[in-house]
Amino acid sequence: MMNILKTAQTLHLPDWWICAGFVRTKVWDALHGHSDRTNLSDIDVVYFDASNTNEQFEKHLESKLKDKAPDEPWSVKNQARMHIINGEEPYTSTIDAVSRFPETATSIALKLNEKNELILVAPWGIEDLTSLQIKPTPPFKEKEALSSIYEKRVQEKQWDKKWPKVKVQGIN
Repeated sequence: MMNILKTAQTLHLPDWWICAGFVRTKVWDALHGHSDRTNLSDIDVVYFDASNTNEQFEKHLESKLKDKAPDEPWSVKNQARMHIINGEEPYTSTIDAVSRFPETATSIALKLNEKNELILVAPWGIEDLTSLQIKPTPPFKEKEALSSIYEKRVQEKQWDKKWPKVKVQGIN
């Protein structure tokens, strides 16, 4: 994980983090006693740059990461444009965007600071993550349009099949 963080750090992106499944999967694997890392569908590198919201630039950044670590499933997204997908007001930062992810246990991010110290952000806390709970974040619980996205993700991801101790909470 540290190598992945150090690789992402080399891009020198503004307000960058690695988030979601990268963190959640490590915690849940540890809590389930898995000795091998569960395969990740992607490694979400997120950043915030309102001055360049060109999606092609994100693909260029993914390519740079792929050159440095070709076996990793990199995904790079500028959170300055991601509010459009959920029909939300523009986000103000990467942490603001992370707070609007669908699940509380997925609304978590890591990065290295300039001293290579690990920094963790968890807008909704880490209790759901460490107690193996999948719950909607307040934005996804409160807005009907987002609620259906949460429910669809729960069905598609089937976290409780990969990690049997996980408890999934519906919207109601």
